[in-house]
Amino acid sequence: MDDIEYKIIKPDSSLSDFVESFWMIVNHSEESKEIVVLPNATIDISLSRSLSEPFHIMLMGLENEAGQTSLNPKMVIFAISFKLLAIEYLLKTSIADLVNEGRPLLPDFWGFSQDDLNDFDSFHFKASNKIKELIKGKIDERKRKLFELIYSSNGALTVKELSEKVYWSSRQINRYFNQQFGISLKLYCNLLRFSASFNQLNDGRLFPEQNYTDQAHFIREIKKFSGVAPGELSKNKNDRFIQLAALKKQ
Repeated sequence: MDDIEYKIIKPDSSLSDFVESFWMIVNHSEESKEIVVLPNATIDISLSRSLSEPFHIMLMGLENEAGQTSLNPKMVIFAISFKLLAIEYLLKTSIADLVNEGRPLLPDFWGFSQDDLNDFDSFHFKASNKIKELIKGKIDERKRKLFELIYSSNGALTVKELSEKVYWSSRQINRYFNQQFGISLKLYCNLLRFSASFNQLNDGRLFPEQNYTDQAHFIREIKKFSGVAPGELSKNKNDRFIQLAALKKQ
């Protein structure tokens, strides 16, 4: 898809507890482009417009399955991908009802407007400053440590191991996850481990590198979350798996 432009910017260290990345996708053509969006264990706030759709802002919840969609003609999307702590400490909401769903936000959310879609670097600067303004108060130490362990291990630690390391019962952690995010801790760790495999799949490495039990487990989990076997995902025919296509452009 030569008409599709991608860009990804990682946050600076002051935002790394809350933000996974800032990203952009632009369809420069006057034709729709069919894409598949893979679960990647983040929550997104996206600003977008196209020839057929007016400017709007969406909050997207966690995804646990691949979804097919279209990039409309001349579509521009600028977005922030958040880690889970951002839901409680920045957005101060629950996304339990948004698994594989989205929620429209006000068109002036965080002071954004359609003019912010004119320049991605300016959007990244404005969004970063807004998030820094919102980072206030102390994070619950158990939650801070829990997410530090989840992300540093790419979801490889078991629920039992995480529970023991943060001195928080498995039942309480799962209640928190289900009430706040709509999925269990185990499922979230599996999603994170799946998304951590994108780089190796892009490079054609089709054997488990993210603490899967064996090859069969690796294949089963990749198919569960992408809908296809690792080999097909790796080939990414027509660049339809958008996250893998974007990684190759970086």
